[in-house]
Amino acid sequence: MTTANKITLTRIAMIPFFIYFAAQPMRIIDELRYHVVFPTSTVIALVLFCVASFTDFLDGYVARKYNQVTDFGKFVDPLADKLLVASALILFVEQKAMAGWMVCVILARELIITSLRVVAANKGRVLAATWTGKVKTCVQIGGIIVIYLYYIITGALANGVAFADGDGVTAVIVMPHTDGMPLLLTIVGWVVTLVTIYSGYDYLRKNWDLIKDGAVKEK
Repeated sequence: MTTANKITLTRIAMIPFFIYFAAQPMRIIDELRYHVVFPTSTVIALVLFCVASFTDFLDGYVARKYNQVTDFGKFVDPLADKLLVASALILFVEQKAMAGWMVCVILARELIITSLRVVAANKGRVLAATWTGKVKTCVQIGGIIVIYLYYIITGALANGVAFADGDGVTAVIVMPHTDGMPLLLTIVGWVVTLVTIYSGYDYLRKNWDLIKDGAVKEK
């Protein structure tokens, strides 16, 4: 097995550990001591996510530099990327860090383009990665990192700050909100979703002939 493929498999092996720590609450209130608990699990999840994302760049670099491009790598590498990103986004919905409909749109785009790649492969054609696809990947990874940093930073600021006194007065860190969600997270969600939609549109536009030809019944 090539070094590049070993790096890819390492990324896949990291995903269950990432999911475990990412699934922990990103904001915990200790009601007995009246303070916010620092989100240690979220920090670990962020570190794992960043390392796994870096290996995505690393395995591609190694494969190209040392001529280790294989069919196995072509299949497993994008699969590992989608599993990592999808895991984070799905957990964000449960943790109310991103709107569910946004995640549905993002995952739908990934499934549609993956299906298009399968159709292209059956016709002996390889869909080259477009600049919009590369930007989409960077924006998704960057957006996930920003969301984690938001909860880590706000958790650190609120750590040890009393949120209720004897008179029932609440003291919390107030952040701008919109529709019940922090404004920053709403903006990040919209940016990631819109970039993902445009990337999908760009792929479909440039490869519409595959869809059009497939819709015509062969005689």
